[in-house]
Amino acid sequence: MQIEINDEYITLSQLLKVCNIVSSGGEAKAYLASETVLVNGEPDNRRGRKLRSGDSVETDGITLNIK
Repeated sequence: MQIEINDEYITLSQLLKVCNIVSSGGEAKAYLASETVLVNGEPDNRRGRKLRSGDSVETDGITLNIK
């Protein structure tokens, strides 16, 4: 799935909300603590992680590519 951003970056928790994987920041925190999330192939659970164009996020069988 391609995700287009208009700013310099989007945080990991914002991305999860935009993609309807979670509905709130608190839910994002719990999700990241319990689920495996790969950012550019590396495990990452920081909800404030800045994602920029060219980054990819994989979770729950879904791959999100930032444009």
